[in-house]
Amino acid sequence: MALSGKIRLGVNIDHVATIRNARGGRHPDPVRAAMLAAQAGADGITAHLREDRRHIGDDDIARLAGEIGLPLNLEMAATEEMCAIALTHKPNACCLVPEKREEVTTEGGLDVAAAKPVLTDMAARLRDAGIRISLFIDPDAAQIDAAGAIGADIVELHTGTYALAHINGQQAAFNTELARLASAAQMAHQAGLEVHAGHGLDYGCVSQIAALPEIIELNIGHFLVGEAIFVGLGEAIGEMRRLMLAARARPVA
Repeated sequence: MALSGKIRLGVNIDHVATIRNARGGRHPDPVRAAMLAAQAGADGITAHLREDRRHIGDDDIARLAGEIGLPLNLEMAATEEMCAIALTHKPNACCLVPEKREEVTTEGGLDVAAAKPVLTDMAARLRDAGIRISLFIDPDAAQIDAAGAIGADIVELHTGTYALAHINGQQAAFNTELARLASAAQMAHQAGLEVHAGHGLDYGCVSQIAALPEIIELNIGHFLVGEAIFVGLGEAIGEMRRLMLAARARPVA
C-alpha cells in the first residue's frame, strides 16, 4: 500500500447531541452540525451510537445516513444490537470500540486479540453488506496483528494518552506516546491496513500526529464542538484542517 500525501478530517458530532439531550427537545441538531461540517471542509462525519444512547440516538443515525453527503463512520460496541443497526443503515464504515456504561468517554482501545471469534464473525457480516471495518485500538503490536487477522480494513489508533500528556505538560510521556503512535502507524501500514487516529486531539497536539505519513484520517469531535462555542463550528473546523494540512506539507525529518 503506497503512502498518501493527503490527510482527511472526520468530524465527530456526538457532543452536539450531548448539549441537546441536556435539556431535551430538538436543538441543537447534530444533523445540522454535520451539514455545517461538510460546508466547512470536513471529509466525513463520525457518530457513536452508545448502548445507553447518552448522546447520539437512533433517529440521528437514520437521518445522518439519509441526509448528509459525506461518508458516515458509525462508532459502536461489538454487540448484536449495534450490528443490526449498522446492517439496516449501511454506513460507509463501522468503527468497533470498547464501551463501558460507567465511563465518561472511551478510555482505551478495543482488545481485539481477546475477542477474535466475536469480532471475526461480526466483521464478516458487516463486510458482506459493503461496510468497511475499522477497529479502535491502542498503539500496540499485538492489537495490530489481531486486527489484520480478523480482516479489518482500518485501524484507528487511540491518541488519548498522548493528548492527555500534552494537556498535563508531561513532555517525556508525550514524546513516548508519540513514538508509540509513529511505530504503530508504520506497522499497521506495512500490514496493509488503512491507518486513522483520534481521541483528545486539539490545536496544540494535532500537528505531530497529522505529520505521520501513514495516517490518512483524524477523527476529532469534543474539542471542535467546544471551540465552536467561542468561534463557530465552521471556523473551528477550518483551523483544525489548516493545522493538519500544514503539518502534512512539511518535509519529513
